[in-house]
Amino acid sequence: MKNKFPLHMIGNAHLDPVWLWQWQEGFAEIKATFRSALDRLKEFPEFVFTCAGAAYYRWVEENAPEMFEEIRMRVSEGRWIITGGWWIQPDCNLPSGESFARQALYSQRYFLEKFGKLADVGYNVDSFGHNGALPQILKKSGLNYYVFGRPDANEKTLPSDLFWWEGPDGTRVLAYRLIMSYGMWGCTLEEKIGKHAERMKDSSFPLMCFYGVGNHGGGPTIENLRLMRKYRAEAESVPLQCSSPTQYFEALRSLDTSRLPVVRDDLQPHAIGCYSAHSETKALNRASEHRLLSAEKFSALAHKLLGLPYPGGRLRTAWENVLFNQFHDIMGGCSIKEAYEDSRESYGEALHIGAKALNAALQKISWSIDTMKPGVEALSKEKDWMLWEQGDLGVPVVVFNPLSWEVDAPVKITKQVKAITDDEDRHIPIQQVRASRTNGADKWDTMFMARVPAMGYRVYWAYLDREPAHTPIPGELQAEDTFLENANVLLEIDPATGHIKRLLHKGANLEVFEGNGAVPIVIDEEDSDTWGHNLTAYRKEKGKFGEASAKVIERGPLRAVIRVTSRYRQSTLQMDYILYRDASSIRVEARLDWRERHSMLKLSFPVSLDRTRAVSEIPYAFLEREADGKEKPGQQWVDLTGVSADGRARPFGFALLNTNKYAYDVLDRDLCLTVVRSPQFADHYGERDELAPYMDQGEHHFTLELVPHEGDWRGAAVVRKAFELNVPPVTIVETYHRGPLPQRYVGLRITSDQVVATAFKLAEDGEGYILRAYETTGQAAETEFELASLGRRWTATFIGCEIKTFYIPIDEAETVRETNLIEFAVNTDRPGH
Repeated sequence: MKNKFPLHMIGNAHLDPVWLWQWQEGFAEIKATFRSALDRLKEFPEFVFTCAGAAYYRWVEENAPEMFEEIRMRVSEGRWIITGGWWIQPDCNLPSGESFARQALYSQRYFLEKFGKLADVGYNVDSFGHNGALPQILKKSGLNYYVFGRPDANEKTLPSDLFWWEGPDGTRVLAYRLIMSYGMWGCTLEEKIGKHAERMKDSSFPLMCFYGVGNHGGGPTIENLRLMRKYRAEAESVPLQCSSPTQYFEALRSLDTSRLPVVRDDLQPHAIGCYSAHSETKALNRASEHRLLSAEKFSALAHKLLGLPYPGGRLRTAWENVLFNQFHDIMGGCSIKEAYEDSRESYGEALHIGAKALNAALQKISWSIDTMKPGVEALSKEKDWMLWEQGDLGVPVVVFNPLSWEVDAPVKITKQVKAITDDEDRHIPIQQVRASRTNGADKWDTMFMARVPAMGYRVYWAYLDREPAHTPIPGELQAEDTFLENANVLLEIDPATGHIKRLLHKGANLEVFEGNGAVPIVIDEEDSDTWGHNLTAYRKEKGKFGEASAKVIERGPLRAVIRVTSRYRQSTLQMDYILYRDASSIRVEARLDWRERHSMLKLSFPVSLDRTRAVSEIPYAFLEREADGKEKPGQQWVDLTGVSADGRARPFGFALLNTNKYAYDVLDRDLCLTVVRSPQFADHYGERDELAPYMDQGEHHFTLELVPHEGDWRGAAVVRKAFELNVPPVTIVETYHRGPLPQRYVGLRITSDQVVATAFKLAEDGEGYILRAYETTGQAAETEFELASLGRRWTATFIGCEIKTFYIPIDEAETVRETNLIEFAVNTDRPGH
């Protein structure tokens, strides 16, 4: 019996630009694969070729322009299909929400410029799982459909191979999971067609069958295409159609897809070890994302206020480096060692570009602030250092805040001074803290708490000789070698193990942990390869750090610090527990010297709660997951909320924030953060070689914040706290000069605490500015935005977890309007809304 639908044959080449080879080899393979595909298009007029990855097309355009022109011709005739709409096929769990926005922004605009069309199908056939916020990101990038391969059917049960995938905000895209792989390993093309044909007998919709040599390049072969010709001529039961994902989804328009099942979840798991493999890459990714966003914000501000040229081209180069390094085999930690030497260079370039752009903008702004004040005029002809030595006049220190709300944050200046005042000449409490330098008596920095306006700055004044005003500092701060306490929390360390013996939330009079907390547990990974294939959890304990020492290393009016050092075999963990006078949370600055092999380090936090609910950040959203002990991907924070286990059942929770970690698990009450892993590089299914190098050997740095809270994570401002941990203020020490700018500047005002603005930059068309914001709590919000630099004020309504992108024209006669992630109009209607 003949099938009622054709089988859509998708000739493709999944290309790994980096994996078991470096990018230079991937570059060559991409050119060879594209040449092969063009030759097959000449030889087989029925053949249609599909390929994703804007980065690959850019390489060919720059290195083989004559071949690029051939591709353009084939695209225009509809036989070479541009798909994906992203720079590469990234890891789809670990990049930030804004990174996914940039994947689409730069790629879709590139495709439109070079080929006159946008991709309309999201395409990540080899990525290791897919975060639950992608439907909205895809839809607002012009990608109405999604094709993916993993998780496999044995890793996640789905109601159908074709389904509506719905994100937390209600956005839906039509998604298709490959029935078999995108390549040809493990079976012949005949076998693959046969399995799809069998599946189609009971299917109410057509299927796609992907074929072609993948990973290291190649694409469909002459043998593949000859076989298809023969099969099409002889087989009557399964009509084969040379097709593409775009043509497949177009064919579905004639069918009733409204009855397809809806999946409201992330698509996990696959390769759980990739959430934590190769810590350095993950740390560089987080740092690069935040550096570039800060650079864009202040570059846009300096451009508007002071005419500083906006470094759009350089920043785009930096972003392209970051986006390329988010390729799933790079960011997933499963490539060869040499690949990470390359990625280190690439991230370094991105970070340096960001640093130069940020510094230029901050210096331009700070130089334009009017820092003159009484007493300065008489000395205005003297050298600046002489003004510093005068002491009583002070030196201006400009503190910048890249975040979209006012922050109270610790700030250090690399000088030991006697007093700090703010822009209204009010004395600010200070504390001398140990500097990183060792230079005679000059070993101290000065720390103070700065309150800095949203996406703006504030001037403080530092004095060498001025006696500080002896104003009482509210609250108490006590510290001993194993003990920290202020008005809000009490922390006690077990001197033998170095674990947290006690964390008391004083407002609720509640012990946060059930047993010891922040316990460094070593997990046995002998059964795991680099990817963590065929595993769902890491909980096979083989030891704990101990042999501890603890001592107070800092005690002052603003903060106190206990340093706890513990050991496991040849590894050492140093954790500095920091308590600020007014804080209700504990900051932990950690340094790990890791020397273990086939092992993982987790930090365990067993909270004293019942009916726990685990929630963590995902790109531009959050997701609640089961507390089942399975390894999960997360971003800047994870929270465990429930009711107190003290018999009074009070709503309470504990949030764990981090600066560069992406994996955790929760089993009932026990929250564990994955810190490092040490498999061998690219150890595929346990194919080990004792001569191969191991990952994560040596020194690692990360910062945590422990946030106990009454109520749930929303009321505890966990989202904002996590951003504040990752994006601290930046300072510029200035001199005396006239200028057009005031000593305090509010760059952005958002009236709703639920809404966070993440990106502010010059629009890609150069005729306006872009502000991107999202709702963080999953609840509807109405807010007013005000950008003082642009003289603009407008209101907007958000549904829960909604991302909004605002285009603010330079021409003030034009109104602010909402656009999409690629900054021009495409269909972003949400089915079912």
